[in-house]
Amino acid sequence: MNRRLLLPCASAFVLLTSFTGCGKNGDGGIVIGEFASLTGKEATFGISSHEGTLLAIETLNAAGGVLGKKVELLTEDNQSKAGETSNVVNKLISKDGAVAVLGEVASSRSLEAAPICQQNGIPMVSPASTNPKVTETGDCIFRVCFIDPFQGTVMANFVTKTLKATKVAVFTDVKSDYSKGLAKFFKEGFIKNGGQIVAELDFNGGDKDFKAQLTAIKSAAPEAVFVPGYYTDVALIAIQAKQLGLTIPLCGGDGWESQTLLDIGKDAVEGHYFSTHYASDAASPGVVAFVSDYKKRFNGKVPDAMAALGYDSAMFLADAIKRAGSTDSVAIRDALAATKDFEAVTGKIAINAQRDAVKSAVILQVKDGKFKYLETVAP
Repeated sequence: MNRRLLLPCASAFVLLTSFTGCGKNGDGGIVIGEFASLTGKEATFGISSHEGTLLAIETLNAAGGVLGKKVELLTEDNQSKAGETSNVVNKLISKDGAVAVLGEVASSRSLEAAPICQQNGIPMVSPASTNPKVTETGDCIFRVCFIDPFQGTVMANFVTKTLKATKVAVFTDVKSDYSKGLAKFFKEGFIKNGGQIVAELDFNGGDKDFKAQLTAIKSAAPEAVFVPGYYTDVALIAIQAKQLGLTIPLCGGDGWESQTLLDIGKDAVEGHYFSTHYASDAASPGVVAFVSDYKKRFNGKVPDAMAALGYDSAMFLADAIKRAGSTDSVAIRDALAATKDFEAVTGKIAINAQRDAVKSAVILQVKDGKFKYLETVAP
């Protein structure tokens, strides 16, 4: 079933449809596919990354396009469901003739798409999937975000050095490749720092009742809890932790970053910490310009990290097409792999031999109901 959505400009998100309907061998625009979670339980991630991608495409086309052609962005909704990604990505490649594919935020869905793109020789650029396995799929798969070994180490060092915690609990979503991977690398880094993991418990993403696990965590007397989950689950965990009198810091990764975390969690998430890709209140010219343009385009909405990464993924791909001087997928792949100094909104990007982005991370804290920048951590 075709999951492409066409909504009016006043809606929460807008999908840019093909100008000509031509495939990759046509004489029309350059067809770029995008798959994202525009509906379902992680829709805020997909909407944010799509809005950033759309802003990038509109900016490129307003400046004359790429290689003298308009960029045609075809976006498909995987509904945050396992199995749906393969359907829409196959369609983008085989029916729509995309010369490259952008997506996804969730590592599980990027891992579903990557083999399809690899088998078809189509470059895929993930904006925000941090699980190392994503790019291990093959030489056509890239990302513009850092990976979990780095993010896990960043948070292990932050918990050790800044929070001064020596005993922590880890609470992992066993249904999520992202959560399991980030938990693994955090534990390795924290133990290396001399810390002790006093409790390890699991949950299933989408659960509503976490009190049994949180009671066990409280009994273990940790000084902090690492929760590498997504924002909806984390908000409920924070609420129930507060109800149980578990008042120690909760910490996590970029899966926390959504306004929904604040809307659901309210004062229960106040004071907690997570690592992510950029801070919208940073003073760098690139961030200031991006935030201004995004707010103008999307009715004053402040862009989160997923929006910034969506923008960066599209601009990164466009830069490679320009350097390749061609829409041939092999030439695009080679140009992507050769990227060494790309100035992105989320920081300078160099692509390493594993096709991962080498770049900095930032630490944010929930402060007065907002995400507050604390520090930047270099790779």
